[in-house]
Amino acid sequence: MSGVVLDRKQGVRRLLAPLAILGLVAAVGVLGCSKKKPAEEEPGIGSSEFKTGDGSHDSESSEPERVRELATIYFDYDSSDLRSDARTTLKSNAQAIQAHTEWKLVTVEGHCDERGSEEYNLALGERRANATKKYLSDLGVSPARMKAVSFGSSSPAVQGHDESAWRWNRRVDFRVTR
Repeated sequence: MSGVVLDRKQGVRRLLAPLAILGLVAAVGVLGCSKKKPAEEEPGIGSSEFKTGDGSHDSESSEPERVRELATIYFDYDSSDLRSDARTTLKSNAQAIQAHTEWKLVTVEGHCDERGSEEYNLALGERRANATKKYLSDLGVSPARMKAVSFGSSSPAVQGHDESAWRWNRRVDFRVTR
């Protein structure tokens, strides 16, 4: 009787061995496919967010990126009117956009401080982005090279709950896609 038991156990082992190997190969394959990128390839780690001053950059990317040549502009409370300092900045920004034909699309991002409802702030951010886009267009930048978006109050530049923070959050930022 013990011979029969041993033969049955050996038969089971013979059947399970290939299944175990197959399972191991499948597990290695899955783990190999989900390998994390090295730190130097991850966005924001080991590479500069800004383009270098000589016009070159670390890697080609279709992701919108900030560039030093395009400065942020700021707005007064509850306003989408361009301030005089913003107009001066936008003249420089327009020249930079026109000079950099490799920038296929400039995203004009409208932002607000935390006061007001989410719905109101999204609308105000959109008005700020559109006013900025129109002014750049009036300066000769092709509207086809620009896209206006609003983040409302969802992406503050400065954390805080007073005017010293809010003044930096009422803004339009620029990102370019190459």
